[in-house]
Amino acid sequence: MGRVLIVTGGSRGIGAATCRLAAGRGYAVCVNYRANRQAAERVAADCRAVGAAAVAVRADVAVEADVVCLFEAADRELGRVTALVNNAGILEPQMRVEDMDAGRLARVFATNITGPFLCCREAVRRMSTRRGGAGGAIVNVSSVAARVGSPGEYVDYAAAKGAVDTLTLGLSKEVAEDGIRVNAVRPGFIYTDIHASGGEPGRVDRVKASVPMRRGGQPEEVAAAILWLLSDEASYATGTFLDLAGGR
Repeated sequence: MGRVLIVTGGSRGIGAATCRLAAGRGYAVCVNYRANRQAAERVAADCRAVGAAAVAVRADVAVEADVVCLFEAADRELGRVTALVNNAGILEPQMRVEDMDAGRLARVFATNITGPFLCCREAVRRMSTRRGGAGGAIVNVSSVAARVGSPGEYVDYAAAKGAVDTLTLGLSKEVAEDGIRVNAVRPGFIYTDIHASGGEPGRVDRVKASVPMRRGGQPEEVAAAILWLLSDEASYATGTFLDLAGGR
């Protein structure tokens, strides 16, 4: 059976790098996006250029009906899903907790933790050997923010990523006997567009001196770790976290 991968937030940054690397390693790739269709179609075209089957599918992972449609589209276009990367995430402008309102919290938590829960649910329903699946692998993209808290900037985002870590740990134990491995990567300061959403496009360059390696990371470095966790080389790894933060 072929390997079929869904990458949420696959149109840019870590997600796009993961799609391209996976395509080169023989996966059929579903490039999920929320708003930028052109960027997602470019990533899908890059995947097809190396011989992989690939489709771009719009879905907001914060919306349950969209998540269901995303997985149904992947089933229809590529085959039964065997791998999932929960990468989609959002930041709101940098802010102290005392200035946050419930609307902001609802948006951040809906995309960054409700979305991964819903995607994991749909993936498990397809992968679980108890349900007739052939097993599979899930990688959640957390953040070093879950460990450091992001004070003065994104405590809400950090809290959501802390919940992603707990989801990873709990689900890995829940489905281990069902042939499904669940792991996570925790990127640090990576050169992606997400920092612009927080109001500071140059954030990585500002803070990189605090990283022991004295540099920011590249999306491809995170993608390589994700693909290792998805691969058979990581066959005895579940509930595992890989920090990709230059020693931070």
